[in-house]
Amino acid sequence: MKILVTGGAGYIGSHTIVDLLQNGFEVVSADNFYNAHPAVFDGIEAITGVRVKNYDINLADREPTLAMFAAEKFAGAIHFAALKLVGESVERPLDYYRNNTNSLLNVMEGLQRQGSSNLVFSSSCSVYGNADELPVTEGTPRKEAESPYALTKQVGEDIITDFCKAVPAFQAVVLRYFNPAGAHASGKIGEDPSNPATSLVPVITQTAAGKREKMTVFGTDYNTRDGSCVRDYIHVEDLAHAHTLALQYLMAGKAPENPALFNLGIGEGLTVLEAIHAFEKVSGVSLNYALGPRRPGDVVAVYADRSKATRELGWKPERGVEEIMDSAWKWQQTLE
Repeated sequence: MKILVTGGAGYIGSHTIVDLLQNGFEVVSADNFYNAHPAVFDGIEAITGVRVKNYDINLADREPTLAMFAAEKFAGAIHFAALKLVGESVERPLDYYRNNTNSLLNVMEGLQRQGSSNLVFSSSCSVYGNADELPVTEGTPRKEAESPYALTKQVGEDIITDFCKAVPAFQAVVLRYFNPAGAHASGKIGEDPSNPATSLVPVITQTAAGKREKMTVFGTDYNTRDGSCVRDYIHVEDLAHAHTLALQYLMAGKAPENPALFNLGIGEGLTVLEAIHAFEKVSGVSLNYALGPRRPGDVVAVYADRSKATRELGWKPERGVEEIMDSAWKWQQTLE
């Protein structure tokens, strides 16, 4: 079974490729290295013994994307490739709308031209906005998006839903995941964006390593335990395996709904300050951080009810926050 992984050189994409290969799939990647490094394929090969073929194309460009689909025959696709920085999306909304929407449309058209389906879409807990209930379930109503990035994920979900209604033979799973963090246990791959990191855990590890003079906690006056935002952190290896399970679920024809929708998170919320303290405990390093104002686009709190994914996909996270912080710190030290 040959699977296309878009954004395969990226953080979640690379870990998912490893999990797919270890579960018997053949994988082709499409990544133009906008926010990733080609060397990640060396890490994947070191772990799996497989050199993954990559198409260096911009998936938002229709012609080269469809040419890739003409050259390959895929049994399905996992679509990660997207611009994903919340703050940047506030500053550059047109880039986010153009890239994230067009790339999804082109991948779906390519699959349809092949007579294929089995699409797994990388969505986000950001679609819930400032939710009315916690933990959020798949039935929790989506709220107004807090950023253009979040809106592109809502629109992507709607595109898939409308297409699956029009073409029932096209099967899809939408995975709303929370805050991926950590690194592969081998230390061969991890989070290493080309652009400056904005996700909390790599910011923490870069600060601990001295690559940043200090870090800022954005917002200390939220209605939370300590005034900082609450998030649900999930180890990237656990998240990657969920994509393999979602593909197997689609291919086995088990989905009673189309698209099928799943939350992926540990199911517990940590504040930003609690995450910092967890890292300090695991690493023994005291972080230099400052308390700052709120950041545009951030929601106050969001964490998952993951029971549906456990029940239907047979998925459950195996690693907790200390393993997340420990693996992230070990990976950071390999980058120095």
